Amino acid sequence: MSDEPINANPTVKDTSQLPTRETKTTLRTFPHEQYEAGLDSLVTQYLFDCDNEDQRDDEDNGPDEPLDAQEIYDLIASISDPEHPLSLGQLSVVNLPDISKGELGHVCVQITPTITHCSLATLIGLGIRVRLDRSVSKKYRPQIIVKEGTHQSEKQVNKQLNDKERVCAACENPQLVKVVSQMLSTCVV
Repeated sequence: MSDEPINANPTVKDTSQLPTRETKTTLRTFPHEQYEAGLDSLVTQYLFDCDNEDQRDDEDNGPDEPLDAQEIYDLIASISDPEHPLSLGQLSVVNLPDISKGELGHVCVQITPTITHCSLATLIGLGIRVRLDRSVSKKYRPQIIVKEGTHQSEKQVNKQLNDKERVCAACENPQLVKVVSQMLSTCVV
């Protein structure tokens, strides 16, 4: 493989342009006595939680909170591109409108390669699949596909990314695991 980038001049978004969940945080202040009482309560609760951790693992506390597209985007947008020192969100490889959640835990992520002949599309998709498989509940079934019309070999790439045996084989390849680990090292959530 050549050291020359496949796409030497990709379109790059500034991180301030990436979609985020809007939350308003307020700074709460407490009188000194209330702070100490609150801290004691917090420590007591933490110790109780640690003592009962094994019991909690065995219990089913009801259904997991449902994922939404923004949460999925937050998980994968910070994945590093294998070719450029930028995130998949900055390169618009993953976009919030291209993430959908269907019935029965089906999650579909459409990726948009930066160029139509991108040879790293499969590797990028593998990184996204590994990130989602590690980060979301097993009740969700991620499907990673190349957005229609954005890659010359989209059918072949889609088949590779959604074939369990091929994904497992790729995850047994030490070189691929090393690259995927480097890609995921920039994940913030």
